[in-house]
Amino acid sequence: MRNVAIVEAPSVLGLRPTGVEDLPAALLETGLAEALAAVPAGRVEPPPYDPRQDPETGVLNPAGIAAYSTALADTVAGVLDDGRFPLVLGGDCSVLLGNLLALRRRGRHGLLFLDGHTDFYQPSAEPAGEVASMELALATGRGPRVLADLEGRGPLVRDEDVVALGFRDAEESAAYGMQPLPSALHALELDTVRALGAGEAARRAVGLLTGDGAGGGYWIHLDVDVLDDAVMPAVDYRLPDGLTWQELETVLRGALSGGGAVGLDVAIFNPRLDPDGAIAQRLSDCLVRAFDRDGQG
Repeated sequence: MRNVAIVEAPSVLGLRPTGVEDLPAALLETGLAEALAAVPAGRVEPPPYDPRQDPETGVLNPAGIAAYSTALADTVAGVLDDGRFPLVLGGDCSVLLGNLLALRRRGRHGLLFLDGHTDFYQPSAEPAGEVASMELALATGRGPRVLADLEGRGPLVRDEDVVALGFRDAEESAAYGMQPLPSALHALELDTVRALGAGEAARRAVGLLTGDGAGGGYWIHLDVDVLDDAVMPAVDYRLPDGLTWQELETVLRGALSGGGAVGLDVAIFNPRLDPDGAIAQRLSDCLVRAFDRDGQG
């Protein structure tokens, strides 16, 4: 098993304070850290949440998210410097920016993006201004410069170094004005994953992420709404269908096999929609089993 260090990143600056900020505590209460033999690596507290959209960029909390991304990147960098594997417990999906910034400072890396949505909105098409619906666009350098050009480093990840796997929102989001994924970005939507099988889809994703180009490894972003809504209703934006628990475990196990993965974040799970804690426990168990079989023990 990998030498895991857990970073708590309870930011909801890119969403709303509806309960997602309780994700780290809920998963840690399941015994996740003990099951992974993980060490604590700190908690990065966000600045105060401002519910007003910024008039210049059209997004919520742009300066706060930029500052938070830098602070989170510093913490993740410390974990990497210690030779450990960062497991970042969000928070909303905007925490991805800080994680990728830590890697961008080190060079070129890839991204395995596991999400029920493609999160490729621009502010003009996202009326609420939520960065949690834009983070993949921002990470690839599209959007307001304050977030798309963190520390002047341009895109945090190149289109061709991204695999988006398991999404199922393409038609619905296009109807709302979200731009399509760029052609160079590798897209394995839910139907494709089902046609290939989760194991083969994971193998193809890893092959794309470890081929020519991003030789420095890849980050895994897990938005839990990639799971079937029937088994993961504890999210703020629900969408029918999705991966089964077994399919997710298979994908994660494949992604964690070998030495390509350099870190993982978990986002969007809302414990307030899981009053008996059963879903938190199931999510924790899924993560533990994926790490147990990651080929690093």
